[in-house]
Amino acid sequence: MKRILVYSILSATLLAASCTKLDVKVESQYISSNFPTTAADYAAVIGPIYSQLSSKYAIEYFRMQELSTDEAIIPGRDGNYDDNGQYRQHHNHTYTKDHINVKEVWEWGFGGINTCNRIIKIFNQAPTPANDPTKMAALAEVKAMRSLFYYFMMDLYGNIPIVDSFPVSDLPGTKPRKDVFTFIEKEVKGVLNNLPVKTSANATATYGHPTRGMAFALLAKLYMNAEAYTGTPRYTEAVAMCDSIIASKAYDLDASYAAVFAPDNGPQIKESIFAIPYDALLIPGQQFTRHGFMAYLYPKYGVPSNLSISMSTTPNFYDKFNLGGDERNATWLIGKQYNFDGTPFTITIKKRDLDASYTGNNTDTVWQLEITKDIKMTGKKAFDVGNDFLARCMGVRSIKYYPDKATTAATRMSGNDMQVFRLGDIYLMKAEAILRGVPATTVNGELQSALMLVNKIRSRVKATPASSIDLDGLLDERGRELYWENWRRNDLVRFGKYETEYPIPGDAPVPGYTPGMDKSSDRKIFPIPTSEMKLNPKLSQNPGYN
Repeated sequence: MKRILVYSILSATLLAASCTKLDVKVESQYISSNFPTTAADYAAVIGPIYSQLSSKYAIEYFRMQELSTDEAIIPGRDGNYDDNGQYRQHHNHTYTKDHINVKEVWEWGFGGINTCNRIIKIFNQAPTPANDPTKMAALAEVKAMRSLFYYFMMDLYGNIPIVDSFPVSDLPGTKPRKDVFTFIEKEVKGVLNNLPVKTSANATATYGHPTRGMAFALLAKLYMNAEAYTGTPRYTEAVAMCDSIIASKAYDLDASYAAVFAPDNGPQIKESIFAIPYDALLIPGQQFTRHGFMAYLYPKYGVPSNLSISMSTTPNFYDKFNLGGDERNATWLIGKQYNFDGTPFTITIKKRDLDASYTGNNTDTVWQLEITKDIKMTGKKAFDVGNDFLARCMGVRSIKYYPDKATTAATRMSGNDMQVFRLGDIYLMKAEAILRGVPATTVNGELQSALMLVNKIRSRVKATPASSIDLDGLLDERGRELYWENWRRNDLVRFGKYETEYPIPGDAPVPGYTPGMDKSSDRKIFPIPTSEMKLNPKLSQNPGYN
């Protein structure tokens, strides 16, 4: 469905550009007195916001939110995938103000904010009256997107500038995190009533765009982490936002968990509140088929042969997938691998390429590919497991974002849309807030306790129902349900567990490298990049990074 929409847009663009007569007299032009005026005009101007959002959300932003936790890990393999230590720095919380992701994501987020500010100025200067419904809806959409970018930046960097005009007449200074929180809250509340309400009739048109449900979800995220952001808990307000989404009856858990993340997901996903569309050929920025999948299985899944073997999960996180009947268990690849017909998946390989410690005749052997849970560092290089096939297959791999057959060898991009907000998360946020002391509420005639909400999640994936639930169990449930959806760091900070170390056996000291996590509380937020500090002397560096 999403591809039909993309191809329709491309076809219209190509058709409009196909005129070959070059001496046509220009009889009109777009100027501030006549553009934008129609819904199509406004939509055309808004497009760059979504291009900016999709560009780094699934890779660089993902790495900051997930590689810094137990959910994802990229060890080196005899120097491969070290990339100047950026991945081990995430794992060990030793990231600095010169870390490449710290710089790229800051530029991405504030690039999005700047784009929104520029478009807001264009819309404010449009010839239509300020109370024109089309204009008001377009402004609400852009301000909601600006709030989303601001939320991402506040969550990662804490104390950041607030810039709400274009162009900027003076360099902005750093604002306290609680002030940024208040700004986002006010902005979202201010546009909420001008955002569309998702219905069955407009599900395709509103997909990937802010709706009233998206605004409620963003506010729920603000309030769930309000204690970390401002020092004051606001779980009651978080429940109210969750209830607004549930009461709307606009969203429902899909029967298939796998379908929510499949390459052909899109507007038909009933639980999607806000998603970022991707396409292997047309909308770049998503590479789970490349990085999270086990590349050697490419013939089985019909994808290119030049994929990566880089990313897996940690053994202790995989151990959380221990519920009987849970369909989410099948989103991981572990153990000996088989073809779809049940026959062993084998590779013909030199014995020494398979196992570097082998000292016999280096003849061919037929090996059934086996993915092992345990990850063991060699100690010869920093955060490195070695590079024979046994080492390359260390670490459980994921097919939550099922390998996309449209992935090409040239770009290695995937078309699985990424869910930012979805109903499963809303249920679990409400359950957590109740466990933290908010009374259970009745929605749509149903008294929703924390246990009931958790079992709604489990029922969908056919997992053994919980007989009781506490906060530790709730965090584990969030891990099982939401892994690799860019919320783990956010959750661990809220639960006071971001500093929990996940040591990897064999990660012994090597010259110039000290293993182990920096457990300073300052690491809960990232530093302002050196490049930005040089450009703007009014910025104040976050504590612990001077």
